[in-house]
Amino acid sequence: MKAPARRPVATQRDMHTNRLASQKSPYLLQHAHNPVDWFPWGPEAFETARRDDKPIFLSIGYSTCHWCHVMERESFENEAIAALLNRDYVPIKVDREERPDVDRIYMTFVQATTGGGGWPMSVWLTPDLEPFFGGTYFPPEARYGHPGFASILTQIAAAWAADRGQIVDSARDIVEDLRQHAAVAAGRPGAIDRAMLDSGFFAFRRTFDVRLGGFGDAPKFPRPSVHNFLLRYWARTKNPEALDMALLTLREMAKGGIDDQLGGGFHRYSVDERWFVPHFEKMLYDQAQLAISCLEAFQATGDPQYAETARRILDYVLRDMTGPEGGLFSAEDADSATDPARPDLKSEGAFYSWSAEEIRARAGQPAADWFCYRYGVEAGGNVANDPHGEFTGKNILYQAHTVEETAQRFGRPLDEVGAGLREAGRILLEARSKRVRPHLDDKVLTAWNGLMISAFARGGATLDEPRYAAAARRAADFLIARVYHPQSGALLRRYRQGEAAIPAFLDDYAFFAQGLLDLYEAQFDPRDLELAIRLTEKQMELFEDPAQGAFFASAADDASLVMRVKEDYDGAEPSGNSVAAMNLLRLARFTNRSGFRESAERTLAAFASRLAAAPATLPQMLAACEWLLGEPREIILVGDRGDAGTLTLLRTLHSRFVPNRVVMLVDSPETRRALAAAIPSIEFMEKIEGRASAYVCRNYTCQLPVTESEKFAELIQ
Repeated sequence: MKAPARRPVATQRDMHTNRLASQKSPYLLQHAHNPVDWFPWGPEAFETARRDDKPIFLSIGYSTCHWCHVMERESFENEAIAALLNRDYVPIKVDREERPDVDRIYMTFVQATTGGGGWPMSVWLTPDLEPFFGGTYFPPEARYGHPGFASILTQIAAAWAADRGQIVDSARDIVEDLRQHAAVAAGRPGAIDRAMLDSGFFAFRRTFDVRLGGFGDAPKFPRPSVHNFLLRYWARTKNPEALDMALLTLREMAKGGIDDQLGGGFHRYSVDERWFVPHFEKMLYDQAQLAISCLEAFQATGDPQYAETARRILDYVLRDMTGPEGGLFSAEDADSATDPARPDLKSEGAFYSWSAEEIRARAGQPAADWFCYRYGVEAGGNVANDPHGEFTGKNILYQAHTVEETAQRFGRPLDEVGAGLREAGRILLEARSKRVRPHLDDKVLTAWNGLMISAFARGGATLDEPRYAAAARRAADFLIARVYHPQSGALLRRYRQGEAAIPAFLDDYAFFAQGLLDLYEAQFDPRDLELAIRLTEKQMELFEDPAQGAFFASAADDASLVMRVKEDYDGAEPSGNSVAAMNLLRLARFTNRSGFRESAERTLAAFASRLAAAPATLPQMLAACEWLLGEPREIILVGDRGDAGTLTLLRTLHSRFVPNRVVMLVDSPETRRALAAAIPSIEFMEKIEGRASAYVCRNYTCQLPVTESEKFAELIQ
């Protein structure tokens, strides 16, 4: 007789299922089996709070957030703490990546009241969604200088019972103060001037680390919009310091552990000043922006090291962050398991770190010695400052020495050592792929895909790589098919597992429109330019404040938001207003429509006081100011799409850093008619002696056309 199968022992997570189990967000699903009776953000939660007269505990995070995982393990899986939450509060979970509008409002409150912010974010609200207390991570009991979460829950519940009226009045006053603080008033025409651009340059110069790159002290965060501004400032002023700041930062980042030396792609930030020990999560928006920074550095200098870094980023996204239909995933976690049998036991960076013994066992000699020397591997581990003991005996790979130094150190030919290092890297990458991978957040966000479409489109053109061009096309087609409603012209924010949901925000419209403009200038499908125009018109309808200028981050039809914000800070992601302003300026050149330029001017004028007072907070907007104050060019190529002469002219253009220009291709009677409808002079642009020709114009006044790449290069430089 066959013995009955043994039933697995039920875990705590098996015994609980809450409302989050019906959600699509990977972050919310991570909390679907907490004993906390979580609600998703929505009417059911709000009505429950009002009916029961309970305060709301709002927890905001994202699925690849290390300290979010810590707080879940310590508190949200704790039965006693869950009982406090369930008894005294209406607990709500929000994925900040799905609902950046909700996150932005309450982060503004937390930063204003505590002086800092981050995730997980913990905020207590009245039933009318007005905040009255907040913070970030709280341990279950007091430690690390943080008060204990259980104690806070008890104290706030007691205060609510005793002084509810005072708390409600205070919360109402707080929201009114936040509204006034966040208000952006109309600026005067002509408020933008070159002095703001100079102030921005000197602000970055003051905080620049001349030895290790980056701006400020540890921790160091990649902020690619700074590179965007500095490279454009250099292109206009020829000030070599602006170029050097961007280049040194990119070189030092590429050498450090923040760059995945085996698999490509950048981690979120470095905890130290030398880019060595990263916070290991990988975000799609970082890959997109840093790839563009490297591509522009390559165009500006011709130095192949920047092209190689860009290729490694783009190859990583193709390999590990691209879905089967072309949509691009959001992030990979910092934490991963070391033991496949215990996937619940995770530590940060486990997937990426190595013992010296592992490397020597797999790579073989002499390549293992070369590899360890090149990438700073030490027998006892190379992480000296390891307060949580996560890297004991482990090594984070970084470029301790160049390939040339390695060859010299071991007295072997450079070609032999280079080949040996590449083969060792291939072997170790293959071995690493068999480890337990970090959690993949596989939701597709419209805004972040828009950024990556720009990177793939520009990478395909600059590096002459069809794989990247195809990836840009597939991602754009995916969004058009899944999140765009052609009848209404509206977008949705998120797609996952067959479901598109959440009305899109300003960032989604602006970043996707930017991606389509970059895709058009790389591949010249008129449909991309047409859709960018339609999305920008819809963006203006939904978000613009035509009276005061600039764009709200969210539409006006969501009653659950206690305030609307005009976001301006260019941080890890550029602000929607900064990208929208640049898009409008570009579209004004493509379409010859004054309305687009006037909208851009209103937007920049609305932020003029902030640009003057704190230009370093708005580098992407400074880049838009460079366009506004400069003399942008229209470059019109007339030639058959696959003609050798046309391709030569395009390679000449794409190999050089030529900011503040729009590029159009006339390759058929249809494209001629479409473009000439906006710019009549295009009707008369022809090939010269049957050869592909380039017309370089300023304010639609064109120089004589050229057919030779050398003369074209002189005109555009």
